[in-house]
Amino acid sequence: MSRIIFHIDVNSAFLSWTAADRLKKGDETDLRTIPSIVGGDSESRHGIVLAKSTPAKKYGITTGEPIAMALRKCPSLVCVPPDFPLYSQNSKQMFELLSDYSDRIEKFSIDEGFLEYTGMEKLLGPPLETAEKIRRRIKEELGFTVNIGVSCNKILAKMAGELEKPDKLITLFPEEIEEKLWPLPVEELFMVGRRTAPRLHQMGIHTIGDLANFPLPLLEKEFKSYGRMMHAYANGIDDSPVIPEAEAEEIKSIGNSTTTSFDVTDRETACKILLALSETVSMRLRGHKCCALEIAVTFKSADFKVYSHQKQLMNAIDCTNAVYETAKEIFDEAWKKEPLRLLGVRAGKLCTEECVQLSILEEDWSKQKKADAAMDALRLKYGKNTVRRSTFADHEKGFEGKLKIKDQVIK
Repeated sequence: MSRIIFHIDVNSAFLSWTAADRLKKGDETDLRTIPSIVGGDSESRHGIVLAKSTPAKKYGITTGEPIAMALRKCPSLVCVPPDFPLYSQNSKQMFELLSDYSDRIEKFSIDEGFLEYTGMEKLLGPPLETAEKIRRRIKEELGFTVNIGVSCNKILAKMAGELEKPDKLITLFPEEIEEKLWPLPVEELFMVGRRTAPRLHQMGIHTIGDLANFPLPLLEKEFKSYGRMMHAYANGIDDSPVIPEAEAEEIKSIGNSTTTSFDVTDRETACKILLALSETVSMRLRGHKCCALEIAVTFKSADFKVYSHQKQLMNAIDCTNAVYETAKEIFDEAWKKEPLRLLGVRAGKLCTEECVQLSILEEDWSKQKKADAAMDALRLKYGKNTVRRSTFADHEKGFEGKLKIKDQVIK
């Protein structure tokens, strides 16, 4: 039986989620209707455009470019800071809605995923009708729009969703490939990157159709197995399964890092950063019902030299204070006293939470674990700044909120 796969992709996710949230709170201007972007602090030298509105595209603004450059292109551009807890909340709501239509859902990223609809027709109706229901429900119930691509495999479903935006339902079945897919520039094919496209152009390959009909042995000679993959994708061939989260590969480590907009030269500031990182790492450990037998700290100096040190633990931990105390020990042992621009905390050698045991040789964190559980519940329900440590109380916006923390999940 032919498979039916949906690819669901949020349109300008970060900006759409921010706009929808502001409208719910009474903002009269929809950020999606004016030149606007989501990006880092414009005063930070690392501030870049993370997402842009459709009107912003008309000014030539592109994702990933410095905010200063975007403002030169459009001086009236509205810049809003990212809100990652909000994005996580919206992503969770979307995937919960998708679970009404299948138990085979693969989260491809925070704002897109695959849904296997094969075999659900008798229960929920024809695929295109169901896909349209999903598109409307997300728009009406969650307040943002998505593109839904429908096909018989993952690559065609994903490419279908890229054909026209925003708020579209598009099919791309094998019989439609020649008309819809092959005329597109080759760089629009999934997995054809910026470095690969010029090499393909040199070989006379300019469209996806050119790639699909190019002799496979010559592609293999130039690109090895990568050439076979591109050729298969250009011809709409992909037999990869939709892998539900429960069946995904076991997580090996969880980490967070932050690049600061200033040189960290004193231990007090470094420890505050380590505490903010330890809070996010430990909260994610608890969310995955995992504990760590190893804690590592990563350093990047102002002259971009990177090094890290780790410590093995006698007993597995998931408590914020335990992670923080260990991170401080590592920092004190490893820091070379040079100015720092990045700090990271990683929890490794993960195991299930049942493996935590009390030891007379180590501190009892049981009371702290109860406090952690209460704070996790409050933050998940009301936002991460609902409960703040006194360490950060003297900072108006929250010291931890000013850090550009990057999640790391290694599988």
